[in-house]
Amino acid sequence: MQSAYDVIIRPVVSERSYDLMEQGKYTFEVAKKAPKEEIAEAVEKLFNVHVVKVNTINVRGKAKRVRYQVGMTRSWKKAIVTLAPGEQIEIFATQQQADAE
Repeated sequence: MQSAYDVIIRPVVSERSYDLMEQGKYTFEVAKKAPKEEIAEAVEKLFNVHVVKVNTINVRGKAKRVRYQVGMTRSWKKAIVTLAPGEQIEIFATQQQADAE
């Protein structure tokens, strides 16, 4: 079992993730080998909320080119965490209010 900080790497900030927050769903980049149960426990421990459901997606790296050099961006794992109704993660809630103003 890893620590919660090893499981949750960073929140994913995008237009789609902000739209999902209105439905009580939060998006995180997580450790590649972390199972759904560990992700749920880590979010509950870090943010003091109740997790109802966890969906995971393995995001493949994209082919990128700089002049003649062809390479790949890194691949990573994304988790969309659904919280219990009426709960929210405060860090994101304050950013949403600031963006609305």
